[in-house]
Amino acid sequence: MGLNTIFSADELPTTGLPSRRENGSIATTTSPTTPRKPLGGAAAGDDDAGRRTGRLRGAIGTLALVGLVLALVGLGAKAAAAPSKLVPAAGPDRFPGWLSGPLHGILTGIPGGGYEGLLLGICACYAVVLASARALGPRTLWAGILAAHLAVLLGPPLLSADVFGYLDFARLGVLHSLDPYTHTAAAATGDAIYPYLGWHDVSTPYGPLFTLLTYSLVPLGIAGGIWALKVLAVVTSLATIVLVWRSAGRRGLARGPAIALLGLNPLLLVFAVGGAHNDTLLGLLVAAGLVAVLDRRDVAGPATLVGAIAVKASAGLALPFALIAAHRRDRGRQAVLAVLVALAAILLIALIGFGGEISGITGSLRGQQQLVAIHSLPSFVSRLLGLDRLDGTVRTGFEVGFVAMLIGCLVHAWRHSERWLEAYGWTAVGLLCATAWLLPWYALWALLPASLSADRRLRGAVLAICAYLVATRLPLAYPVLG
Repeated sequence: MGLNTIFSADELPTTGLPSRRENGSIATTTSPTTPRKPLGGAAAGDDDAGRRTGRLRGAIGTLALVGLVLALVGLGAKAAAAPSKLVPAAGPDRFPGWLSGPLHGILTGIPGGGYEGLLLGICACYAVVLASARALGPRTLWAGILAAHLAVLLGPPLLSADVFGYLDFARLGVLHSLDPYTHTAAAATGDAIYPYLGWHDVSTPYGPLFTLLTYSLVPLGIAGGIWALKVLAVVTSLATIVLVWRSAGRRGLARGPAIALLGLNPLLLVFAVGGAHNDTLLGLLVAAGLVAVLDRRDVAGPATLVGAIAVKASAGLALPFALIAAHRRDRGRQAVLAVLVALAAILLIALIGFGGEISGITGSLRGQQQLVAIHSLPSFVSRLLGLDRLDGTVRTGFEVGFVAMLIGCLVHAWRHSERWLEAYGWTAVGLLCATAWLLPWYALWALLPASLSADRRLRGAVLAICAYLVATRLPLAYPVLG
């Protein structure tokens, strides 16, 4: 899909400029001038055709933007109509009004397969908007992004029950005096949130900053806590898009395509924001760290990335690239010192909040590494080869390949420090390809550097992964995916 639109502009003749003094007078030199275009000539016709093409692209892009928002409203209304797989936390006897949300009862006529049609419609509209992004005005784009986020906010938690797990871990600590790093939901089966959970036998793998944040939501109750997390997902997502917009403008990149790539992406809207995942908070902190390094704030950037790691460990992938950028600008020592201070502060907060039991997070992370998503690329390749669900040799091959890619990208960033962001982006792509536990909202790991970069190949690779991740959530694609 094309992401560029060629704009034409009127050519104006240059005028003579005073250049030097000769014999007491000012002599002028006249640079070669571009002849005025004759009225009705071929050049004027090309100009008019370019403007008409731009207006047409803008109109098509606007219609696609409207279609994307309407499809999101339809998806939320369908999910709110009755218990279904769209809301895994719901059930025949548990779909209260606070869970279904304000869209309940608005739309009930979409058939059971309507989910696939709506998701495909969102993706198609997204593709058209990307192709038309340069022809869309900033107000139009921002209006569409805000409307899309509002549409997702009004619906119930989509396609995941993880947000209930976040709150359950907090309730274990606050209401039951059980450390969520060493206990699971099974330790408090009588809690009112237990029936809504998708996971019952895992301790929290999330960092102390996020866990303490969820502790503060427990007094709001289950309904209040869930909707607070939904609002947090929307606000952090929009704040990240603002960061991308401002960074692109400061560095002379096209801002429209940058925010369209991220802010209207179906995986962000439907899965990350729609499911109220903490990856949106993670994305905000990672984006803030990356933008700080791009702005040559080589102390604040890496320190911010440490804060992101205290939300979710996957943010650690960006840190070595940020440190390389700082080192190549002779700020390496200050950046490393800032990282050490930030780590010490996080550790102190964790010890105050959880004591020595915070060490239980290492076991949780190891447990997560053993999880297998049936449509991860290692699993897909294993099935293509007629092997088990995840063959050990295939998994090891992907892991070795990722380590090799990581080393190669680090070396490239060291040798070409101005390309550190792209090197990180390609490493994120490699991680998405290699991980055995692949979920749709993980696409944010690669979407962020791609939206901040002008590398078309990186953006193309990220969009290809996004297409694959969408396909893994479409039953009609299951025969192809095995």
